[in-house]
Amino acid sequence: MSAALALGDDALVLSHRLGEWAGRAPVLEEEVALANIALDLLGQARSLLSLVGDEDELAYLRQERAFRNVQLVEQPNGDFAHTIARQLYFSAYQLPLYRELAVADGPFAPLAAKAAKEVEYHLDHARQWTLRLGDGTEESHERMRRACAALWRFTGELFRPVEGLDADPAALEAEWLATVRDVLERATLPLPEGPRSGGWAAGAGREGLHTEAFSRMLAEMQHLHRSHPGASW
Repeated sequence: MSAALALGDDALVLSHRLGEWAGRAPVLEEEVALANIALDLLGQARSLLSLVGDEDELAYLRQERAFRNVQLVEQPNGDFAHTIARQLYFSAYQLPLYRELAVADGPFAPLAAKAAKEVEYHLDHARQWTLRLGDGTEESHERMRRACAALWRFTGELFRPVEGLDADPAALEAEWLATVRDVLERATLPLPEGPRSGGWAAGAGREGLHTEAFSRMLAEMQHLHRSHPGASW
């Protein structure tokens, strides 16, 4: 499996999910913030997928089983707390990964150096909202707690070894867990309990096995391109 394909699919799918908030975000400022994060991720996806082949064909013409993203990023937006929890978990993984790749002597170094700066903002955005919701009202606290617990089982897959990816999964996981624990403690939220992976439903996205929500998202994402093949704008 190509590491560029796996990382590119992660960024592409999460970018689309965040784009679904357009016109639906709770406040105008978040409309802009989520759109900017989505665009950062889309730029990462284009760079990564172009290392594999034609980025448009890879995004719009592959079948579901050919995508190699982790299942975490394909999870539906849910309410705003759910989106923030997903972003916290993923950004806390992506930042140390890109920092490690940026200093490695490999094909990902130039992209990683630029992307790490973007992901610093992504993580800070998710951190600030987790603190605001977790240590806010009784309702916001409970929603944030439920969101963190619901997505917890999808996080183990982030640290499965990926062929061609020059990174230490154990070190990444340790740093990820330290970051997440610190944020949740400051937000007065408990660290979720239970396994962080188990069975195909929470850990086989890298193998092309995806959740039911992904097929619906993919159909929407690819509809225009498939309806008008070869069209130019």
